[in-house]
Amino acid sequence: MVRAVPTLRHERALLASGARLVAGMDEVGRGALAGPVSVGVVVVDAATRTGPKGVADSKLLTPAAREAIAPAVRRWAVAWGVGHAGPAEIDEVGIIAALRLAGRRALAQVRLMCGDVDVVVLDGKHDWLSTPSLDLFAAADAPDDSVRDPAVRTLIKADMTCTSVAAASVLAKVERDGILVELAQRHPEYAWDQNKGYSAKAHMDALGLHGPTPQHRRSWNLPGTAASVG
Repeated sequence: MVRAVPTLRHERALLASGARLVAGMDEVGRGALAGPVSVGVVVVDAATRTGPKGVADSKLLTPAAREAIAPAVRRWAVAWGVGHAGPAEIDEVGIIAALRLAGRRALAQVRLMCGDVDVVVLDGKHDWLSTPSLDLFAAADAPDDSVRDPAVRTLIKADMTCTSVAAASVLAKVERDGILVELAQRHPEYAWDQNKGYSAKAHMDALGLHGPTPQHRRSWNLPGTAASVG
């Protein structure tokens, strides 16, 4: 089966409708048991050319291919960033608010390079980026920053059809994988260098034997949560 090649068709339509800066955004690590959730953002404008050859949804690329193409993506983008929310933050506010926190941290990075973006193309059908209407309960989750809420356009399979979103997924995956490889040196028994914090057998076995570390999402239903940390 021939893999579809992402294009800038959706981004260019938004630019033609009046947006000055359009950003593609995607997350990685949402379903992991350990490590941060990470959000990548890649900004394009009307002068942006076709993306680097080989850009695709990060899940469709080998680790070597992602590492090889990431520098080209960074050079190609008007601006780019990767934001993270750690396991303690995920435990405190929940995964959706943590995604929003990581996304806004990524937007704060690109703001330093190009200013506020006008529109974000978000993979999927749920807008987890926009700040919700605040009530007494939601106020605690409100981000403490000055990043303006951009307009959000959700698009199912945007990571496969939009070059900016695919590029954002690559940068987020490369950066988060690097974090988990580094964390694996401190906790080698969980094999995070191989499973990147997801529920592979080696990881689950180690959790059952040693219990969770500070890098685990302790609010989740983890094996070995009653055991002492090894």
